[in-house]
Amino acid sequence: MKQLKFTSKTTLKLNRKPYKGYLIGDIPMSFGFKQKFDSVDDNGEDKFRYGMDKWFNYKGLTWIRE
Repeated sequence: MKQLKFTSKTTLKLNRKPYKGYLIGDIPMSFGFKQKFDSVDDNGEDKFRYGMDKWFNYKGLTWIRE
């Protein structure tokens, strides 16, 4: 059984892992993708930026693990 505990209006712990709740206009820029091509480094290798690809919606907020 999953354990849900609110620590404030916009933070909670789900199975002892902290999550932060965001309104749709306040979601971070790294939300919604696994990895994105960023640039090429000096050695000619591709550099990727990693994002947040796991979330859930509850009580009008989008919850992302901190």
